[in-house]
Amino acid sequence: MSAPILVIGSSNTDMVIKTSRLPAPGETIIGGTFLMNPGGKGANQAVAAARLGGQVTFVTKVGTDVFGQQAIGGFHQEGIDTRFILQDPEHPSGVALITVDTQGENAITVASGANAHLEPADLESALDQIDPASLVLTQLETPIATVAYVARRVSERGGRVILNPAPAQILPDELLASLFVISPNETEAEQLTGIPVTDEASARLAATRLHERGVQTVIITLGAKGALLSEPGHTQLIAAQPVKAVDTTAAGDCFNGALTVAIAEGQPLAEAVGFACQAASISVTRMGAQASMPKRSEL
Repeated sequence: MSAPILVIGSSNTDMVIKTSRLPAPGETIIGGTFLMNPGGKGANQAVAAARLGGQVTFVTKVGTDVFGQQAIGGFHQEGIDTRFILQDPEHPSGVALITVDTQGENAITVASGANAHLEPADLESALDQIDPASLVLTQLETPIATVAYVARRVSERGGRVILNPAPAQILPDELLASLFVISPNETEAEQLTGIPVTDEASARLAATRLHERGVQTVIITLGAKGALLSEPGHTQLIAAQPVKAVDTTAAGDCFNGALTVAIAEGQPLAEAVGFACQAASISVTRMGAQASMPKRSEL
């Protein structure tokens, strides 16, 4: 029996332009292709987990505008429990402007809207459902005070928190000590530890620093190289399947959603990371955020 998964985080509408290369500051590039897709790190991770078989409840805050209504409708279609989603009459739904080049690299600008107003008081009903079997997945596109509150409350109730520390920012030790897993990429790991992560050796050093600050399990994603899994007394590099990347947008979100599903199913951590690498490898071969998330049958 799979453990219940509670995803708490952001929901955005992504407006994507695919073009030959990312523009330099002040430069205009003509000839791109425009797409509009549902996104936001929290929403992406909730959809990834649901498509891979997770029993997912999602908590977010959207506006009362058409973007918010479309987002909630999309979550229903994915089989996600939406009863704790809030609609904010004072702030618009979040949006993200994304440019993607032909190599799959991207540049993203986010207007958080209602996401920036997801407060601890908004979460009480959802957090009351937490028990020691529960897994909570969250990120940093909502206020850090809310994320810290979630980690503390879930830890107190015996649940396990997986934090994808994106977008990168410095985090307090009190938050780190409440986590079961932290899953930064190279940039985020450097922001958290001050150690530039360029290879497996430097990733190991960064993981050690995070253990010293109180995190039980560290998983540093390394793009095409895979991911480094670090537990006290054991560190292992888990390779990713080589693919031709088309769009890396939300690859990390796919990884985290898949990782949480595998842990919820009781898979050993090394197998869970391998499962997540496989899912993320599929996602980068497709355009879009939620649109790129694979279904379980594809793995």
